[in-house]
Amino acid sequence: MTAEPDDRVALCVATFYTDLTDKLEAGARAALAEAGVEEEAITRFAVPGAFELPLIVRFAADSGRFAAIVALGAVIRGETDHYEYVCAEAARGISQVQLLSGVPVGFGLLTVDTREQALARVQGGAKRDSGAHAVEAALAALAVKRSLSERPRRAGFTG
Repeated sequence: MTAEPDDRVALCVATFYTDLTDKLEAGARAALAEAGVEEEAITRFAVPGAFELPLIVRFAADSGRFAAIVALGAVIRGETDHYEYVCAEAARGISQVQLLSGVPVGFGLLTVDTREQALARVQGGAKRDSGAHAVEAALAALAVKRSLSERPRRAGFTG
């Protein structure tokens, strides 16, 4: 996917696992650079945990400053139900923001059982680069949005 020259992108990052989110962010920034997004067009916002991600994603979407947003973070299963609630609410909230705002949001929140699973899903990992994939998803949705807005629409009813 290629970005437009004026595209600004927000990186919304939950920093609880900084070693993981640093790698997710590096993958996201590399994918943005490959898509033609200048470093100056990227703004980073951070919160301590994944539960707060939907709120800063909403703030970024409501600002009207960004063509796309990428949400990054990690939640690793522990011994309590905390994991279930945080994962479900973060996913629901992020999805709700993009549906209500129309601003594409790439979902780069790892929801894994172990640190090893998380490390396999960041830049340099054995599975995939989830930060880069979140950028690709956001830019793909942005491209669809733009292509639909450029097409002429029919007026009135057809019969």
